[in-house]
Amino acid sequence: MPWRLEEIDLERVAPGQVRDDKTLFFLLCSASFIESGSDLYTRNLVTYYRDDSDVADWLGRHWEPEELQHGRALRAYIERVWPEFRWQEAFDSFFADYSQRCTLEEFEPTRALELAARCVVEMGTATLYRSLAAYAPEPVLREIATHIRTDEVRHYKHFYQYFNLYNGREGNGRMKVLGALVRRLLEIRNDDSECAIRHVLNHRDPARANDRDEIVRITHDAQRLVRRNLSADMSVKMFLKPLNLPPRLQGGIETPLARMVDYAMR
Repeated sequence: MPWRLEEIDLERVAPGQVRDDKTLFFLLCSASFIESGSDLYTRNLVTYYRDDSDVADWLGRHWEPEELQHGRALRAYIERVWPEFRWQEAFDSFFADYSQRCTLEEFEPTRALELAARCVVEMGTATLYRSLAAYAPEPVLREIATHIRTDEVRHYKHFYQYFNLYNGREGNGRMKVLGALVRRLLEIRNDDSECAIRHVLNHRDPARANDRDEIVRITHDAQRLVRRNLSADMSVKMFLKPLNLPPRLQGGIETPLARMVDYAMR
């Protein structure tokens, strides 16, 4: 592990700097839920790449433990700042819901295309934690977000390396790869984070349980927080990389894809 939660001095957390930030609370809780459910996604990926010991071994021995540590670190921070929130109860209800939709049927039809799609997911999480680190007014949260962002960038590089290996065998053209990238990019707007926010709201404010308007408002507030601190250049470069475009083409396509990335993060 490049870093360990036990090395972070949670006694240094200054709750007063963030406790009243409702948007940050929902953003951190939803991220902690999704990260803490990554063992389910890992099992699906290991099943998909079960006869490739290199990929399966990296997923099981490196990617999963690091993703789960992200969830533990965010949970530890939440429990330090908002100790009254019953994290485990809220996570259990979220996971019962989330696990029904996290299936192999959601994967791309070929291994190379799924690895390209994974690059988009890692781009999204790297963007999220870079934004959190830039926004966070509290030093320990900045430290945690920076550690997680560094992990996500490294994960991206691994998925990109494996994508190149598999695409060399499959020979998918740029249009097929672009299709996988765009599909997964648009799924960033789908309901994993909204599902997490719904379960956080249900346990934080039971009187507003499943209040659709409130869930949409919280989701939009969280997305605006991320977008205000978004490094669009970094995100677009990570998005384009699996296309292996020659420089003359990349310059012409960056602008429309930058708009698409911005739309996905709204």
